[in-house]
Amino acid sequence: MIGATRARPARRTRGRWHQVGSAAAAKVVVMALTGIVGLVTSRIILDGFGVEAYAQYGLLASLPALLPFADLGIAAVLINAAAESEDPRRDALLRRTITSALRILLVAGGIIAAASLLLGAFDAWPAILGPGLMSGGGWVAAACMAIFGLTLPLTIGARLLVGLGRNTTQIFTQALTAPLILVLIGGCALLGVPAGQQLAVFAYMASAAVASTSLVVAARIVSPQLGAAAREVPHLRQAPSVPVMHLALPMLVQMLALPATMHTARILISHLDGAEELADYNLASQLFGIALQTIAAAGLALWPIFARARAADRVDSPRSVALWFLGGGLVLGGGVAVLAPWLVELVSAGKLTLDPLLLAAFVLFVAAQAAKYPLGMYMTDARGLRFQVVPTLMMIPIGLGMSLWLIPVLGAAGSVIAVTAAVVVCQVLPNVSYVARDLRDRRAAQAAQ
Repeated sequence: MIGATRARPARRTRGRWHQVGSAAAAKVVVMALTGIVGLVTSRIILDGFGVEAYAQYGLLASLPALLPFADLGIAAVLINAAAESEDPRRDALLRRTITSALRILLVAGGIIAAASLLLGAFDAWPAILGPGLMSGGGWVAAACMAIFGLTLPLTIGARLLVGLGRNTTQIFTQALTAPLILVLIGGCALLGVPAGQQLAVFAYMASAAVASTSLVVAARIVSPQLGAAAREVPHLRQAPSVPVMHLALPMLVQMLALPATMHTARILISHLDGAEELADYNLASQLFGIALQTIAAAGLALWPIFARARAADRVDSPRSVALWFLGGGLVLGGGVAVLAPWLVELVSAGKLTLDPLLLAAFVLFVAAQAAKYPLGMYMTDARGLRFQVVPTLMMIPIGLGMSLWLIPVLGAAGSVIAVTAAVVVCQVLPNVSYVARDLRDRRAAQAAQ
């Protein structure tokens, strides 16, 4: 019995690292495939439809990145419910959670779709998106965002897969997006279809198809839960919704605040330091993106692991994992920095060079993000999510204020240094303090039982 008792933590540790490693490896494979297919697609667009069509395609295809909060934080609710369920196929609470999520996402998606079409009817999209939109492109923008809104309820499939510990499946499902876009756009080019104006619609159609695929896969795993939940959606009295805002609201606040800190660098650099520094930042961000996305995929795999530990009243510390992630972030970021001169030459044909300070700043940023993930994945219960709201909101003035100060002095590196400092001060350090206190309290409570 003693030997069996000691074996369980070892199996849990091996299982945890297997999930994390599988997610990271899957993400690298998918990114490699997506990158190659994306380059081919870009070449087809440029050769077959022209520079203006390519510019509009990039502008419209990137719009969802500005709306990470579109699901209103429901992702946290679904992932936790799936991860904490002992029997996902029969768990009544999980079914009611799916029903509640569907109701909210149907309303949110419907509003986005209606608003998109309304903006198209009033020809407001050109004023919002600027001269990058081709003549008559307003209705294309409206169609793209309407598809995005209608696809929103389908995204519960990917969230359920993550919560069920099938993050690798979810990642490989996403790999279908780029090939689908290539087939649709390549087919138009091959057949001579004059679709230059509508190319971005294909990207949204591919995303909808992939979301549907994830939904079908998740539905099979938890069958018959998804079908039952969908039938319950219109019956508010017979199947009342479960409370979700205690998790969704803190998550929503973070999803609103983080883009304001993380994704405004290009705008600030453009205004404060000009096109050359902006080009350097864009290229560096693209190069280090592979390290950041690999870490993010591996970190997300920890969410259901910690959620299951909470549900089982088991104390599972993220501190050692955070140290391993920090080391991994330094290795990944440092590897990109070492390869950067060769990669820059390959991509830009000598037109750009990256300042060593910019490379060093990105290495530190990757390391800070890596250290943050295990701590943040541990803090995905209602109490932990609430704690993160105030520090995350504080990131906005700290990150933007330091960027305004450092960019004129250090160039593009100043923005990366500012955001890195904001992540350390407002996320890593507060999360370390919270985790230490929470572990102490939970261990004391267990000892008192």
